[in-house]
Parts: sequence; C-alpha cells; structure tokens
Amino acid sequence: MNEISKCPKCGGEYVYFDGSLYVCPDCAHEFEEATTAEGSIDVPRDSNGAELLDGDAVTVIKDLKVKGSSMVIKRGTKVKSIRLTDNAEEVDCKIDGSSIVLKTCFLKK
Repeated sequence: MNEISKCPKCGGEYVYFDGSLYVCPDCAHEFEEATTAEGSIDVPRDSNGAELLDGDAVTVIKDLKVKGSSMVIKRGTKVKSIRLTDNAEEVDCKIDGSSIVLKTCFLKK
C-alpha cells in the first residue's frame, strides 16, 4: 500500500484518498498524487488544460464580478500579456487599466 505524504498546503498528517483526489481534513485542500512528490512544480493551465506562459493572450470564459468594485469582466474579453504568479491557479493581468488577478479556471488560451 502506498504511503500518503503530508498536505502540501498546511503540512497536515491526516490526508486521505477519496477516490479521485487526496483531501486534507485540516485545511480542506484537495490535490492529486503528483503534487505530493517533493520538488514537483505545478504548471499553470487554462480551463481546457493548455499550459499557460508569461505573455500569453487569453480569453475570459465567464462573466466575472470584481470584488470591491462595480466592474464586471464580460465573457469573451481578451486579455493580452498575462503574468504568472507564485500560485499556479492565478495569473496577473491588466484589464481597462486596472491590475487584476484572475483564476486560470476562468480562462482559455
């Protein structure tokens, strides 16, 4: 039987496998087995699974309300020259002159 490693987010020891993902009951973080290996690097991917790189142009696939503002980013908005962040699930970009962080699950290349 494979030994399950600690949670990569909080370091919790009580991680369990729920059939498709590993789950940490302490912080509710869900992750795949590939992320449990030491030294693994998460690759930012869009909603279709395409790898994202610095400077890519992407399209928003869903209307997004911007927190703390009345601004709404409409579906189909093209975003040029994205910048990757330390978090593989987020990218930094500029829309209408405002610097915004978007989740990669709402983008397509």
